[in-house]
Amino acid sequence: MSHNNFARVKDFLLGLYDDEQRMVAAVKTLRAAGFAIYDVYTPYAVHSLDGAMGLKRSRLGIVTFIAGLTGLILSLTFQFWTNVIDWHVNIGGKPDNSTLAFIPVSFEITILFGALTTVAAFFVRSRLFPKKETLVLDPAITDDRFVIALQKVDGSFNEKKAHGLLVASGAVHIAEKSVIT
Repeated sequence: MSHNNFARVKDFLLGLYDDEQRMVAAVKTLRAAGFAIYDVYTPYAVHSLDGAMGLKRSRLGIVTFIAGLTGLILSLTFQFWTNVIDWHVNIGGKPDNSTLAFIPVSFEITILFGALTTVAAFFVRSRLFPKKETLVLDPAITDDRFVIALQKVDGSFNEKKAHGLLVASGAVHIAEKSVIT
């Protein structure tokens, strides 16, 4: 495997679990002991995991709200401009500004702007793009195991203590992995 001068090697200590509750308890134990968890991989969503990892609430909802509001304002403005200013046509004596008639289109544009912007923001924030190489630390991650990944960042990483905590918390397998990024 050839790599350029800008490649970095990341070293990981992996704890594999076969039980959701043990893995969540291990995350809490490792964080309480001062270890920074690189990531946790699960075969399905574990709802108590965000709190155990100390993750902040996602701001994606704010992006969705702002995009939807932008779509609503743009659609109402465009419909008002076309019906009242640019192409004024008196049809059946209706008032120029028939705001109630604008509701279906405004609703659809609000949803469209919110949805497309949310998807785009998610891909940008997650750094997901076509042909991105995935980092698979262990084949069991994609099967049936819960995996806690601890990155060995510097000399202060106490591997012996981390290994002991993983064993004590019920890890069924502990592995070391080096990845070139």
